[in-house]
Amino acid sequence: MNTPIRHQIIEDNGRPLFVLVPYAEYVASLDREAGESPIIPLAVSKAANMEDKSLVRAWREYKGLSQADIAERMGISRPAYAQMETKGANLRATTVHRLAVALDVQWEQLCEDDE
Repeated sequence: MNTPIRHQIIEDNGRPLFVLVPYAEYVASLDREAGESPIIPLAVSKAANMEDKSLVRAWREYKGLSQADIAERMGISRPAYAQMETKGANLRATTVHRLAVALDVQWEQLCEDDE
């Protein structure tokens, strides 16, 4: 299985000196430290609220991915993934975390706000 490497460790004589992380992940970590909610792009928010799509579907479409793409990343069938992105799907926390990895977003960005 080819798992993409998200972080790179720079060493000096076997001693870790720095860790390179994707810029978006770095910015998100600053937001979490500041106690702010993760950012959701306007296009994702509009799709979820105005077009009545789930956040999972809105993120997938925003990133230009197909259901088959995400299903493959998760190691599941496309129909199984399709059920996960339906509006109001009751997803377990572990499933939300797996979806976040497959979509390359923070798990908090997939949580529906039912209030």
